[in-house]
Amino acid sequence: MPRMLEVSDEVRAEIGDEEADRLLAGENAPGGYDCTSCRTPGDSEQERTSTVLFVGDETAVLAFAHATCLPSQVVQVTEEQLQGAARSIAGSAAPQAAPEQAVLGVTSGLILLSGELHPALVVEPTAPIARPGTTGAGDDFLPLLIEQGFMPLPQIDSVPPVLHGWSVLLAMGQLHAILQPGPAGGTPVAWWQAHQALQVADSWRAAANKHQQVLLFAAPVGSIGRQPREDLLRDALDKAAANGQLVAATLPLAGT
Repeated sequence: MPRMLEVSDEVRAEIGDEEADRLLAGENAPGGYDCTSCRTPGDSEQERTSTVLFVGDETAVLAFAHATCLPSQVVQVTEEQLQGAARSIAGSAAPQAAPEQAVLGVTSGLILLSGELHPALVVEPTAPIARPGTTGAGDDFLPLLIEQGFMPLPQIDSVPPVLHGWSVLLAMGQLHAILQPGPAGGTPVAWWQAHQALQVADSWRAAANKHQQVLLFAAPVGSIGRQPREDLLRDALDKAAANGQLVAATLPLAGT
């Protein structure tokens, strides 16, 4: 059965006409998949589906998303994020889920500390993150962040230390990227970049403008999950912290 796929001109230019036509004919496309944006199941036989090509320095990974979540597009990401995806594709029995390896899920929320609300972002990968150049099923997400200056957080009772050189890019009330220092102290580069700019709540934006900084919490896959309410998000963060599965930093705000 033909798939309800959308392949943008920029994706077609990257993968070539022959591969794009095979996808549109349903030869290489998945039936069921996990949306690379919202992480819920999709079905390319039943609903409009976007092809999203993640491109690193040397590797490219084709993922799928609900067309209502993302348009078909090419997304530039770090090679480190894509290496795990490439390894998982080679050994996965369900290749359609493998591009999840390359995705960092980001959730915004307000965190109450000492009677004051602080804007926060919670980052959780959709699968284990391996250290570049290694093999195996280990998860080095937190050790890699600790090496970058993030602090292990046994409990959430105070504002984490500021991590200089990192920042959160907010523009016109939308979240665009989390930036990290560039090579050799050069221009900052995106550690995480929104496929499409994410709208944040007015209360979150107001708190960010007030404090001019954002709290960033990070946890391994499966630690937090997608919580529908901020109180449940806080409960999940507190549990991850108590289990030694949370690191954090305070990042300056770039933009408004």
